Amino acid sequence: MMKRFNKLKLLLLPALFAISLPVLAMNLQQAMSALGQAKTQGLVGEQANGYLGVVNNSGDAANIVKLINDARRAEYAKLAQQNNIAVADVEAMAGKKALERTSAGHYILLDGNWVKKP
Repeated sequence: MMKRFNKLKLLLLPALFAISLPVLAMNLQQAMSALGQAKTQGLVGEQANGYLGVVNNSGDAANIVKLINDARRAEYAKLAQQNNIAVADVEAMAGKKALERTSAGHYILLDGNWVKKP
């Protein structure tokens, strides 16, 4: 009986862990809420390609960047299709706007280097 219980426990443990992963994972809404603080802390910054980049891989920086970039990529593709233009053109326009809108003191990627915007 005890062997059967241990076997069952070994089979159920991975399933329970897999079910709990979505609860532990950050979602897009949480990433969007955390973005301002991550920028202020110098963890993430804007790039000319229209996407965020990790400046300092600390805390949830990589998760924030991935989730928001995935959402941006989908939106850029949708805009490109609606306007019959290349996704690269949408990315470039979005990147230009993002760099312009970045607050002073937040990081932007210029010539391959992360710098604080003056």
